[in-house]
Amino acid sequence: MTLEELRSSILVNSCGDLKNGTWDKDWRSKLVDSLEIMVNQLWQVGITSIFIDGSFVEDKDHPNDIDGYFECDFNHLISGDLQRDLNLLEPDKIWTWDPATRRPYRGYPKAQLPMWHKYRIEFYPHAPGITSGICDRHGNELEFPAAFRLRRSDNMPKGIIKIIK
Repeated sequence: MTLEELRSSILVNSCGDLKNGTWDKDWRSKLVDSLEIMVNQLWQVGITSIFIDGSFVEDKDHPNDIDGYFECDFNHLISGDLQRDLNLLEPDKIWTWDPATRRPYRGYPKAQLPMWHKYRIEFYPHAPGITSGICDRHGNELEFPAAFRLRRSDNMPKGIIKIIK
């Protein structure tokens, strides 16, 4: 989907059978506005394969955030150049995946990355061989593409959304 298609989709606007008076269109619109900022930064550094999922792409009335990953060059990531390039575009330097930068947020069980605190989005880099920390039902650690295609609650297959220009 393009960002405009996402904005006009049932994921933001709901549809008759989901609308029960609690569908939070305003919050979902705000999340897409934040997503657009981060996606534009990724596009500016040459990242074109960007995916989102999580409760935002499901029928949860008020998702906490948007989860996502993007495909990148392994060497660009490992060298630190990708993080540097992204933070040159981001005034608050929120592009990091260092666990030491995670901070708690009231009411949430896990500490969150700086990007989550600013945008309520967590994007993770993916290059072949990099695992996600998410395991399948057999305990095997998955790479992001596989991890994002399974519901965490029951390991059943699910779809994800690729963001395109």
